[in-house]
Amino acid sequence: MTSKALNQFLDESIANLKEHGLYNEIDVVQGANGPIITINGQEKINLSSNNYLGLATDNRLMVAAKQAVDTYGVGAGAVRTINGTLDLHIQLEEKLAQFKGTEAAISYQSGFNCNMAAISAVMDKNDAILSDSLNHASIIDGCRLSKAKIIQFEHSDMKDLRQKARKAVQSGAYKKVMVISDGVFSMDGDIANLPGIVEIAKEFDLITYVDDAHGSGVTGNGAGTVKHFGLEKQIDFQMGTLSKAIGVVGGYVAGKENLINWLKVRSRPFLFSTALSPADTIASAKALEILMDSKELNVQLWENGNYLKNGLMKLGFNIGHSETPITPCIIGDEKKAQMFSKRLNEEGVYAKAIVFPTVPRGTGRVRNMPTSAHTKEMLDEAISVYEQVGKELGII
Repeated sequence: MTSKALNQFLDESIANLKEHGLYNEIDVVQGANGPIITINGQEKINLSSNNYLGLATDNRLMVAAKQAVDTYGVGAGAVRTINGTLDLHIQLEEKLAQFKGTEAAISYQSGFNCNMAAISAVMDKNDAILSDSLNHASIIDGCRLSKAKIIQFEHSDMKDLRQKARKAVQSGAYKKVMVISDGVFSMDGDIANLPGIVEIAKEFDLITYVDDAHGSGVTGNGAGTVKHFGLEKQIDFQMGTLSKAIGVVGGYVAGKENLINWLKVRSRPFLFSTALSPADTIASAKALEILMDSKELNVQLWENGNYLKNGLMKLGFNIGHSETPITPCIIGDEKKAQMFSKRLNEEGVYAKAIVFPTVPRGTGRVRNMPTSAHTKEMLDEAISVYEQVGKELGII
C-alpha cells in the first residue's frame, strides 16, 4: 500500500507544473548524440547537446575506450582510497593539471559531484560564500551542503561584490570567505568578469572558485575561462566537467597540490563513490590530448556559433548578451517558449525550451548549442525553420 499523502502531493504538483508550462517531457534519443539525432524514428538537427566539440562520437575516443575495456574491464572496482585508483586515473589527472595550468587535479564522477565535494571540503558553518546570483544549481547545492553563510551578489556586478565582500570580511564573523562564480553562464552564454573578481579577492583575501563546466574546451582556445584571462595562478579552484566539450562523463577540480591533497582525504564523493570507469577515464585523457595538440575543433565551434548567432539576430530574435557559442532565443512567456520548442521539433530542429526554475520566471527561452560537428547546411536549415516558426507564432 502506497501513501495517500504522497500520491496526492505528486498528482497535484505534476498537474500544477503542466498547467503553468513548467513540466518537462523527456525525449529518448535513438542512437548517438551527434549533430543529427533520431527521436521517435525522425531525424532532427540537434541544437540541445553540450557536446560542443563533437568528441562524444569521435572515433579516436571510441577506439581508446574499447581498448581500455579490453585491458582494464568495465569498472574500476572500488573507491579511489581503497584500490580503485588505476594508473589511468593518475594519467588523466596529470593531463588535467597540464591542460588547466595548475600544479595538480582530482577527478570525480560528475561535474555536479565536484561542486558537492570541493566546496563542503573547505567551507563550513564558520565561513561565508559570496555567490553570483545566476550560479548553477550544483554550486547552490554545494554551498548549502557546506553550511556556510551564503551571500548572493548581483550577477557579474563587481560593485555589489566589493560591497558585500567588505561587509563580510570586516564583520569578523567568518573564518574564511569564498567567492564563487560560473566561468560561462550556461543559460545566457555570458562570461564571468574574472579579472574583477580576482582584484576584489586580492583586496579582501577571498578564496576564489570558478565553475568552468561550459568554458573548458570552449573559451581560452579550449583551455577555459581562467586561461582566457591568463589567471591560472590567481584562481584557487578551477572546476570543470568531462561531460560537455570533453565529450565523455565526469568532472574535476584543478589547483595547487596541497588543495588537491586535501580534497583526496576530505571530499566525500571521492571517498565514498566508485572511481570513474576505465573507458571513461582513458577517453577523457584522449580528448585532452586532442585539445592540447590542435585548436581545429575549437575554431570550428566558434565559427559555427557566430554563424548561427548572426543568422538569428538578423531575423530579429532576442539572443540576449551571449559571448560564447551558447545562443538563447529569449521568448519570455513559459508556455510560448514551450510551444516554440515544440513547433521547431515538429519541423525538424531539436532545441529544448528552458523555463523556471532553471531560469527566472518570465525569461523562458529556447537555448541553442551549436557544435563544431554541425555543417553550414545544417545551420542554414535550422535558421530557415526558426524564421518560419518565429513568424507563425508572432515572435519575430
